[in-house]
Amino acid sequence: ELQQLSKQYSNIKLLQLDVVCENSIKKVVKEVEEIVGDRGLNCLINNAGINVLASLEEVTAETMLTIYETNTVAQLMVTKAFLPLLRKAAQLSTGMGCHRAAIINMSSLAASMQLVQANEMFLKVYPYRIAKTALNMITRCLAADLKSDGILCISLHPGWLQTDMGGNMAPMQVQEAIPGILSVLDRLGEKENGSFLDWQGETLPW
Repeated sequence: ELQQLSKQYSNIKLLQLDVVCENSIKKVVKEVEEIVGDRGLNCLINNAGINVLASLEEVTAETMLTIYETNTVAQLMVTKAFLPLLRKAAQLSTGMGCHRAAIINMSSLAASMQLVQANEMFLKVYPYRIAKTALNMITRCLAADLKSDGILCISLHPGWLQTDMGGNMAPMQVQEAIPGILSVLDRLGEKENGSFLDWQGETLPW
């Protein structure tokens, strides 16, 4: 589907990235730099992720570490690798937001510690929800660390969507959520830095 879109729109560039491979990350950063040049990178969306169903009875250390590597550690390493390009973009503008430089970490409602009891179905996904909760801490750390650079960072819950990961039971199709997500990204400013938002722009409890 992406390849079809790239044939229709010349401004779409497709680059291959394996987020758990250091060499792949280095390669794609170089490729992005060749495309954006001195303008830098305005918005990095950390969207890669995997999920394995595992309740308390089923979860293993191996599963935990695999999910954590992909859904948490990789997001931080990709962000770290793209920081020079984000900083370059941040130097060309003022304020905070995607118009300048922003990092969007795709999180999940399942990561909310406050809502554990309200979402018992998430107890079947121990590795996923724990990794996403850790990703939220990455968001908080980055938001504090990069504020002086003018780089904004948030965690975003895109909704439960009918994707390969979300499955057919999900209540929303991707097309329904996209306008809301784009609207949220467009409105981001300094007051949203370090926040946990859903696809409608509502603040979620940590």
